[in-house]
Amino acid sequence: MNPLAQQNPHRRFNPLKREWVLVSPNRTQRPWQGQTEAKAAEVALTYDPHCYLCPGNIRAGGVRTDKYTSTYVFQNDFAALKLDSPRFSSDEDNKGLLVAEGESGICRVICFSPRHDLTLAKMSVADIRVVVDLWAQQYQELGAREDISYVQIFENRGAMMGASNPHPHGQLWASRSIPNEVVSELAGQREYHANSHSVLLCEYQKLEESLGKRVVTKNASFLAVVPFWAVWPFEVMILPRRHVTELQALTEEERTDFAAVLQAVTSTYDEVFDTPFPYSMGLHPAPCDGEEHPEWQFHAHFYPPLLRSASIRKFMVGYELLGSPQRDITPESAAETLRQASSRVSKA
Repeated sequence: MNPLAQQNPHRRFNPLKREWVLVSPNRTQRPWQGQTEAKAAEVALTYDPHCYLCPGNIRAGGVRTDKYTSTYVFQNDFAALKLDSPRFSSDEDNKGLLVAEGESGICRVICFSPRHDLTLAKMSVADIRVVVDLWAQQYQELGAREDISYVQIFENRGAMMGASNPHPHGQLWASRSIPNEVVSELAGQREYHANSHSVLLCEYQKLEESLGKRVVTKNASFLAVVPFWAVWPFEVMILPRRHVTELQALTEEERTDFAAVLQAVTSTYDEVFDTPFPYSMGLHPAPCDGEEHPEWQFHAHFYPPLLRSASIRKFMVGYELLGSPQRDITPESAAETLRQASSRVSKA
């Protein structure tokens, strides 16, 4: 990489979404006078009688949660999508300006563990592997439906990311249409595949591993990297070492390695600022729309908001809302911070 980029403003291209991010490393020297927030508190209870996600408790909608003993999935009581939503399409005056259509789908909640205090960062690899297996089973089940085109599995961790309950859990939204972010990534991977006859994220994984500057951690099957085009300060992408489009296509060994890299990334995050690290994490398998997707590579995104400490976060405001995304800390610097945190975790 051109050494001038380490100290001077420059743009980086994201081929996955075909957009640019502005990087301004010179701004890291400016004084901070922005918002500060209280440090997030660790959850100490193994069982909370007032938590509607703990085993046997009554949820907000009046349904009693099963007395589950392992990873647990149930229909979201306040679902954003419903299977019985009516289908319709409208276009006021046929001008293509006021367009709406019905959308249907299925929303489920996935509790990672019956224990109220066990986040992915604290769970064993064996227990996270159970979560991975459930993700794969859910994707396979819902992806086989003719009325579902995409299964988005994600986790919002921490109140800062809008998590409504501290009990470690994720969600699954399966929709009739393909969501915007996936449509964008699909177009980018298709374009690259058509032009180079190779898989974008497979080539990217090989390049990042050979350079090493942005690699956070790796194992026999997966690589975790701060993307060259990262927008969020400590953003991480997890990539398989071989071409695989769907979660259920992972081998037994790969599923265990995926669980291990998830545990490594989340425990590393918690070490960075010595606080439960908030983030939004999502899996991106190929669409299940009945088409072949040789251009697609399975991957996972971590988008954490923390910037300088446990109480200082990055906001998408001003130029970033009106112009394009921007970051001050370079991805290379962020990766080094995460590697140092990872080494402290491994020594603990």
